[in-house]
Amino acid sequence: MKDLIRGADIVVRSLIAEQAELIFGYPGGAIMPVYDALYDYHDQIKHVLTRHEQGAIHAAQGYARVSGKVGVCLATSGPGATNLITGLADAQIDSTPLVCITGQVAAHLLGTDAFQETDVVGISMPGTKWNIQVRRVEDIAPAIAKGFYIARSGRPGPVLIDITKNAQVDFGEFNYTPCLGFRSYKTHHPVDLSAIQQAAELINQAERPYLLFGQGVILGKAEAELKFFLDKSGIPAASTLLGSGALSEDHPNFVGKLGMHGNYASNLLTNQCDVLIAVGMRFDDRVTGDLKRYAKQAKVIHLELDPAEINKNVKATVAVQGDCRESLAMLTDSIQAKKHGDWMAKFRELEQLERSSVVQYDLTPTKLGLTMGEVIHQINQYKADDAVLVTDVGQHQMIAWRYFNYKKPRTQVTSGGLGTMGFALPAALGAQLYDYSRQVICVVGDGGIQMTIQELGTIKQTKAPVKIVLLNNNYLGMVRQWQQMFFDKRYSFTELDNPDFVKLSEAYGIKAQKVVDRTDLKEAIEDMLIHDGPFFLEVVVEKEDNVFPMIATGCSVEEVRLS
Repeated sequence: MKDLIRGADIVVRSLIAEQAELIFGYPGGAIMPVYDALYDYHDQIKHVLTRHEQGAIHAAQGYARVSGKVGVCLATSGPGATNLITGLADAQIDSTPLVCITGQVAAHLLGTDAFQETDVVGISMPGTKWNIQVRRVEDIAPAIAKGFYIARSGRPGPVLIDITKNAQVDFGEFNYTPCLGFRSYKTHHPVDLSAIQQAAELINQAERPYLLFGQGVILGKAEAELKFFLDKSGIPAASTLLGSGALSEDHPNFVGKLGMHGNYASNLLTNQCDVLIAVGMRFDDRVTGDLKRYAKQAKVIHLELDPAEINKNVKATVAVQGDCRESLAMLTDSIQAKKHGDWMAKFRELEQLERSSVVQYDLTPTKLGLTMGEVIHQINQYKADDAVLVTDVGQHQMIAWRYFNYKKPRTQVTSGGLGTMGFALPAALGAQLYDYSRQVICVVGDGGIQMTIQELGTIKQTKAPVKIVLLNNNYLGMVRQWQQMFFDKRYSFTELDNPDFVKLSEAYGIKAQKVVDRTDLKEAIEDMLIHDGPFFLEVVVEKEDNVFPMIATGCSVEEVRLS
């Protein structure tokens, strides 16, 4: 008979068996036995104490997005568990693999409204790929094994495992068997050869084909297959927000970014292509605009792993379900080598229009005040090719996405589908802790950073060399832009009376600098990126600058505005 150990030790040993190397969390009463167990395994698994549970789960997301591994976080019951909900919902919509373990009151107290008892399984169900409550010590290891398998397999997502306190303190045998699958959950869908042949026929006949790629290419590790397909087909290709980095922006077929604040050509010409090929993307409303007027002239080929996304928003002429790494390779073998010079020239012509109307004013402004675009442009001059950009949500997010030069996969970390303000600072911490040697640049706004600014304390304690760039316009900028354009400049509760961010950063022991004049920007960015340790750079930008191009809500992609 094996030695009996506490359930809390089984939790930790199970995480080690899954090769979890880093946990983010915050202790409390119902999870305390697990924290006690962690004390004995500090040489095998590291724990990072964040300053809030939301910080813990966003840090786990940042770690997962950059590493490709499963992010892990711990929280106690009640408010500890409910503070994870925003991160769970964020991870669910952005397909980020997480295993979140929460403590729960003892099984015999369930349903009694005991201190810090909350039905976290019920609350988290809509925002998780799978969740479970474990009430017996013998069920801990199987639940964790199943949780890791579900989180990382197929379309990734977050898992929550709620463990009662009695299960943590009771004794049982440690028998850990990794989960390799179970009957009710199918992750592999063989690619239908006839669908590939139909898709290839449409592509071979097309005069104006257009490819849209999303994060599914990165999750499926299909970056090379995408490049080979484009090299052979000669088809123009554009990226969604989360697809950024799947294809180097230096690739000759890359024609820009899609969506509400994407590029002019890539949006406008969606409604002029004759074949639209969507790879690993879900036709989000920020990409499509008005669905009733979206690509109605085109035959649609959709390469997608998740069957729930096929025909959900845009009806596919040919649906190719399966792993896009496999389906892209098969499709590349089946198509004819072509060039689409005249069609590509239309994109380049419209790019020049956007450059003269928008880009030159963003990057090389004549106005006195600094613009967000020129800050990102200067960062591009000094950053490493594999630098990770982590952004919060708002105007700075869209500007940074538009002008940051993505060359490698897993260099874009942002809250896409949920749009969570406060995401960036802890997510950047998680990304940096995966690899201390890599440049991690966190671009934030003055609104979002104040939602999780306490994580500067975690950066201080871990000495993570995150480079934080605050683009400060003293407004909730994106909301203000909409108020300016659609609500007659009625700036209702969007102006911010901010603290002294430099003093605040220095209080956390983080080197900080404030830039107001353009003449100081270049040197400040260079100093930040070569600094050995965390750095907080506040850049005061124009208060009422707007982000263009723009597709307003309810409009067609054809109605993209340059001003």
